[in-house]
Amino acid sequence: MPPAVLFQIHLVGGYAAWLLCFAAWGLPWLKAMDRMQAHRVIAALHSFRVFGLVFVLPGAVGHLPQGFAVPAAYGDLATGILAMLALATVKVRPLFWLLVAAFNLVGAADLVIAYADAVRLGLPEVAGELGSAYVIPVLYVPILMITHVTALVWLARSWLRSTPLTGPVTAGSR
Repeated sequence: MPPAVLFQIHLVGGYAAWLLCFAAWGLPWLKAMDRMQAHRVIAALHSFRVFGLVFVLPGAVGHLPQGFAVPAAYGDLATGILAMLALATVKVRPLFWLLVAAFNLVGAADLVIAYADAVRLGLPEVAGELGSAYVIPVLYVPILMITHVTALVWLARSWLRSTPLTGPVTAGSR
């Protein structure tokens, strides 16, 4: 079977497995928590994204397209640092929420860009070049994207509930 097909099967399988696990255990566990605590758990998971620098570590992976490796590595680093800063500022609520929004937006954008770059540059065809870092896109990235989407949906719902989209309704404005 061609490497690109194996990679795509692994990627889809990773998403399927994580979606099933997250729906059965992760989401109910997070929903049972105070919203701030749930976002702290998600931030803790994403704080490990600093290890995405492995994509540019000489000798750690094979010859990856630089157009993929460099943006993915530094996008992961930025997301990991923002997640750690969110965890460090939990007692300063406005800053915490700003950093939660930032690491989720930056992190989700990083993953979407990495997917686009991977497809554009033919990474699935040379997925074996990832070496031991192969587990990152097929095992770790799916739960990262799932938790980003969850966090962003929760943030959007919270924002929509607290921010009036129109002015106050008065007798004369109907």
